[in-house]
Amino acid sequence: MEYTTVKNEASDFFIEKKSKFIGSCAPVQTEEQALAFIAKVKAEHADASHNVHAYILRTDRLERFSDDGEPQGKAGIPILDAMKKSVITDAVIVATRYYGGTMLGGGGLIRAYSHTASIAIQAAAKLVMRECLLVSVVCDYNLYGRVSALVSENGGVIEGTEFLQDVKISFHLSEEIKDELERKIQDATNGRSKLIVGGKRFFEF
Repeated sequence: MEYTTVKNEASDFFIEKKSKFIGSCAPVQTEEQALAFIAKVKAEHADASHNVHAYILRTDRLERFSDDGEPQGKAGIPILDAMKKSVITDAVIVATRYYGGTMLGGGGLIRAYSHTASIAIQAAAKLVMRECLLVSVVCDYNLYGRVSALVSENGGVIEGTEFLQDVKISFHLSEEIKDELERKIQDATNGRSKLIVGGKRFFEF
């Protein structure tokens, strides 16, 4: 299982017929985080004509948007559509507009807000998150080098090592490669070591 989000909080801007559009984007995991980011951007641009926003969360497949005074359907929805086109979730975008005195018309507004969302996503950088198994393996000291090398060579990412009576290696890896790695480790340790799965978590892929 995997999903696409954004990596960093970031922003970018462009000028369209003297109106300045600023797209601000951030990764979020809850509606509270999304609303806090929206409030922060609004405070930073309190003198702007509009602070339009949209966010999508994996939890409950939640989607929200606001036109913030722009013509209905011409601002928030284009941002939401741009997010869907980029297939991102767990993300929020605020599109700030400083009106420059020239009307853009309905089509112009849609294009402007869609572009604002696109440059915001590009600035924040798309990121694929993949669900991985949290795994550990215990081995003798004399087998530590071989076992840790097998983990790394076969797609595991080592997170920590404990040197106690035996050596415990903790790592994460994609579920589909678990069985093959376990077979190799059991071969290398004559069946004395096996993988212990302790749960699942999403990691940057």
